[in-house]
Amino acid sequence: MAWRMEGRLPRKLAAILYADVAGYSRLTGDDEEGTHRLLSEYLNVFSHTIEEHQGNVVHYAGDAVLADFNTVSEAVSCATHIQSKIGVRNQGVPGESKLQFRIGVNLGEVIVDRDDIYGDGVNIAARLEALADPGGICISEAARSAVGKKLGLRYEDMGEQKVKNIEAPVRAYRVSLKSSTADDSVPLSEERLTTRPTVAVLPFKNLAGETEDDYFAEGITEEIMNALSRFREMVVAARGSSFLVAEKALDSERAASALGVRYVVEGSVRRVGNRVRITAKLIEGATGHQIWSERYDRILDDIFAVQDDVAQKIVVMLTGKIEQADRNHTLKKGTSELSAYEYVLRGRHFLKDNHPTKEELLHARSLFEQAVERDPRYAAAYTGLASSYELELLRGWAVPPETAGERCLEFAKKAIELDENDAIAHLVLSAAYWHVESNYELAKQQLETAIELNPNYYWNYCYGCWFSACAGDLDVSVEHAREAIRRSPLLPDGCLYTLGFTEYLAGRYENVISTIGRISAPEPESLACLAAAYAQLGRDEEARKIAEDFRSMDDSGSMNVTEWRCYWEQYLNFKDSKMLDHLVQGLEKAGLVGASV
Repeated sequence: MAWRMEGRLPRKLAAILYADVAGYSRLTGDDEEGTHRLLSEYLNVFSHTIEEHQGNVVHYAGDAVLADFNTVSEAVSCATHIQSKIGVRNQGVPGESKLQFRIGVNLGEVIVDRDDIYGDGVNIAARLEALADPGGICISEAARSAVGKKLGLRYEDMGEQKVKNIEAPVRAYRVSLKSSTADDSVPLSEERLTTRPTVAVLPFKNLAGETEDDYFAEGITEEIMNALSRFREMVVAARGSSFLVAEKALDSERAASALGVRYVVEGSVRRVGNRVRITAKLIEGATGHQIWSERYDRILDDIFAVQDDVAQKIVVMLTGKIEQADRNHTLKKGTSELSAYEYVLRGRHFLKDNHPTKEELLHARSLFEQAVERDPRYAAAYTGLASSYELELLRGWAVPPETAGERCLEFAKKAIELDENDAIAHLVLSAAYWHVESNYELAKQQLETAIELNPNYYWNYCYGCWFSACAGDLDVSVEHAREAIRRSPLLPDGCLYTLGFTEYLAGRYENVISTIGRISAPEPESLACLAAAYAQLGRDEEARKIAEDFRSMDDSGSMNVTEWRCYWEQYLNFKDSKMLDHLVQGLEKAGLVGASV
């Protein structure tokens, strides 16, 4: 009697990516050890890129990789990024020695068993891989229909293909690694390398000389690479390429040239006893000019916590310095020379960290509009437009305000439609839901998505502490403020004020005094909050002194209740009006409220 397993095995619908090396047997025959070493490095590229696209490596089998994704868009996007990174690595390598992958992508049902997947969904992906060119991608009709126009790629119909062990013919499409909106002569990978900031993180050197410390230096390097990769405006050289160049002991300029990047990050680690000193530098590749450097001294209570903390601080500084360097370069160019990315950089410059004049805001908007004209599928341009309408609404400049609100929502949603993994777009949509629709639940969801996509983006936490405070999540607001301060300790004033503001709303007046007292250059708003805290504690003399300081800095002097309410409601949207009542009550006690209305 035949034995069979009772019950059905679990199944799921998945986007499947299958890849292997073209001509692997020949390559190993020519140079077995060298080919294996390169394969290991390239498989690291697969691993990191699949993780970045929220995929899962099911297994490796020799030179083959099997992975699955929740969406076809992520699978195809991942495949194009992998081929782009490996293409950059292969530049300058003799043709007969190049390690090139073929990739197949399919959408289909698979059987899930013992952490592996099986069935025709996998088999078709493998057959599509065999149809792809070396360095190319081939996808099924199901995958082609699902991805639609989301990625801005071109697809060449290869017709129906009869493939091994699959009964029905499979309709296949060859993916062109050129943007459908760009000049056909410019590969997508090359376009990114020439118009957006490209950076290589060279392995940090272990200066202690002890081989057991090598893993710590490598860990710092890996953390910085992974964190930088979450910034959608940046292209980060693959780990294998950076480590290979480092082995050749090239200086920064030659390393940048070999890797085809604009910026190089290098550094060192020296451990003595239970202390460690980490240095990091950002260098412009073309000139060898050092843009930024910093030194971090830490006690190694928890080596991995130190590694994470220092890497985060380095990344926050790096991203700011890289954008500033790119912005300075862009401002010197004529407008006829600008790419869409450079128009966006100029627009951000005129938004002045959300404190523009009306004229600056309108100029920034015109720059974002020109970026859209240059590249209608550039998500960051729509994010900039959404931000401009949000600021116009908050400043009270929009006539009528309803139109600005509608445009803000429209452009924020368009940005996410074009790039659902853009953390900044989700952050702006969160602000739109909060200020335009007073939808705190959707705003919270978008904020959480932004943080999940890029937990290293400083402004996620600056915005998060304001939103959470006004939504009534005071403990969450405090956490966000502290996270922002931890990530950017050199620029804490804005988040110190928000932290103090939140502590006031929570009734922690002593904390308000301590927190705002740490601000290096207090603004009128922080002084008003501080005066209110002193007044709530009954420390009237100190409250009066701070109120005088406030009046000396702010033209409005004291305002009546209605004016204060209008002032705060112009910038903030409290979920519970009692929170605003609490604030105005403190201002009144401090003598900053004139005749009540």
